[in-house]
Amino acid sequence: MDISINTPASHLPTERAYSLSMVIRSFKGRRDVEVHLFRSRWNRSEESESDYTGLIEHDASAPKTILPEGRKVILESFTAGERDLIINYLKEQYSTRLTAINSNPLSFPVPAGLAGFTEIQPGKDAGFIEFEKIPSYPLKFPLKGYFDLSRHLPLADED
Repeated sequence: MDISINTPASHLPTERAYSLSMVIRSFKGRRDVEVHLFRSRWNRSEESESDYTGLIEHDASAPKTILPEGRKVILESFTAGERDLIINYLKEQYSTRLTAINSNPLSFPVPAGLAGFTEIQPGKDAGFIEFEKIPSYPLKFPLKGYFDLSRHLPLADED
């Protein structure tokens, strides 16, 4: 399994700033399925009390009283400590089923209109892995993974 943790080139403006994904060798009849991992929920105070100044592109048309769009991308991201806990969990539980784990710091400022994974609805080829529902899930924060099977080759080549 290839583990790639890219470090930021400069100081990050917030602690919650790391994306994480994994590649599953075979999943639902597809090969090398990339799954984007994210925090699936947080408490309201974390969302409303956070200072998004400089973290999200300024949208002059947005009313100043409304929380900025794009904030969910940051709230769904991980701290360095959470990232490391998740990587260790994945290595211990799924090392034979994963081909890669990748982590990158977010690019700031986040685009103002960027939707988070929590805003996506599952579809015919896309859905979520809900790690919390797995009996052996040991972490104290909610974790989900988003996948889109239409982006990956089937396991068996069709003639």
